[in-house]
Amino acid sequence: MMGDITVSNGLAWSPDNRTMYFADSWLRAIYSFDFDLDSGTIHNRRIFAQLPEGSGVPDGATVDAEGFLWSANFGGSCLTRYSPDGRIDRKIQMPVQRPTSCVFGGDNYSMLYVTSASLDLTDQQRLEAPLAGGVFAVDAGVRGLPEPQFAG
Repeated sequence: MMGDITVSNGLAWSPDNRTMYFADSWLRAIYSFDFDLDSGTIHNRRIFAQLPEGSGVPDGATVDAEGFLWSANFGGSCLTRYSPDGRIDRKIQMPVQRPTSCVFGGDNYSMLYVTSASLDLTDQQRLEAPLAGGVFAVDAGVRGLPEPQFAG
């Protein structure tokens, strides 16, 4: 569907299934595409968000019921919530340097679950973030949606 990908991450869809999000981590870019649900095709690739140098890289992502994209900033110690037009709505600081992904779950999808990595941390980084590699439950103040199911 597209080429020249370095590290594929953050695949997510808008609540109306008309927009697909895709992150290329090492380029620090999140793209959005027009998505055709019937054919499964994408077109009109555009930069949705470009992370600045030093803020980590976009990793796993999910979309909430309000249509905002949540992205884990691997190496950036936070989650970022983007409005549907790509503006940063807010950031949630995490007690670990490497959040890896996020998904809504629990009663009415009211809890945001966040995974993290501990691989390749230095001894000093492990001392500074003893919870690295853990899974966190975050009350983000918004509801999520069930993740899309693939029917092939």
